[in-house]
Amino acid sequence: MRRRSFITLLGGAAASWPITARAQQGERMRRIGVLMNASSDDADGQARIVAFVQALQELGWTDRRNARIDVRWGAGDAERYHRYAVELVALEPDVILAPTSGVVATLQRTTRTVPIVFTSVIDPVGAGFVANLARPGGNMTGFAAFEYGLSGKWLALLKEIAPDIRRAAVLRDPAIASGIGQLAAIQAVAPSLGVELTPLDLRRANELEHAVAEFARVPNGGVIVTAGPAANVHREQINALMVRHRLPTVYPFRYYVESGGLVGYGPDIIGEYRPAAAYVDRILRGEKPANLPVQTPTKYELVINLKTAKSLGLEVPPSLLARADEVIE
Repeated sequence: MRRRSFITLLGGAAASWPITARAQQGERMRRIGVLMNASSDDADGQARIVAFVQALQELGWTDRRNARIDVRWGAGDAERYHRYAVELVALEPDVILAPTSGVVATLQRTTRTVPIVFTSVIDPVGAGFVANLARPGGNMTGFAAFEYGLSGKWLALLKEIAPDIRRAAVLRDPAIASGIGQLAAIQAVAPSLGVELTPLDLRRANELEHAVAEFARVPNGGVIVTAGPAANVHREQINALMVRHRLPTVYPFRYYVESGGLVGYGPDIIGEYRPAAAYVDRILRGEKPANLPVQTPTKYELVINLKTAKSLGLEVPPSLLARADEVIE
């Protein structure tokens, strides 16, 4: 569902958060904060919120009747994360939903008491968000995106779709610990695949354009985009750069491929928001985050964009197409 559907679902109030809400007589109004890593006009971010709100409704939490939902859009900006985290905590919510490590880390610095349900976090134990997956032990629990080992499969996938690859640039965010972890997992498998790696730090858009152009000067190159807020915010620019420089590229999530990327392999991020709503429901009904185990993906999806493959002059192997969960034509 896109932005129009999201606005309709919430009664046209999406542009003026927080929503004015009144509980029916005798019901206690519960407050749910949401701090998103995307911008308010991001279609994928809107789809995540739609999935979350719909799941809440199915569980008995209806906006303007017995729940008030306060959404803030961080747009991958650390200063916004901090400002909105302080703002949301000041509203005294019963629980906060937060995607990605950057958002969760900001909230952790802001509160140690408000229950937080996270999604799309890589290595929540290593990041210090929970004591362990089975018993988180604090005010946080949620859904991990994937283990670092998945990152090595991106390089294998790149070699499968473009066998002539000898060099691979790895776009990673040096500001987050998971950027280092993902690169390390890729480095572990690179020698066996005969690929030389070039880490490219993803900080500023103008720096990225220059770095990619320099890398593309030498033939037989490809790119892996690791998971992180900076890549998410700049994904359309990244996709355009890869096509312009004819670089086969593997991405960590479906939405990169939907917006023009070549191939993506990773968990269903939007799908995490429905069970996240179930955790929010359980917390609203009295359970503690400390006792709710962190869940990890049970399935990963392979998505291929044939239009992009054609523009890059690639013929996708039939064996790879047969394994794909979705082929975009």
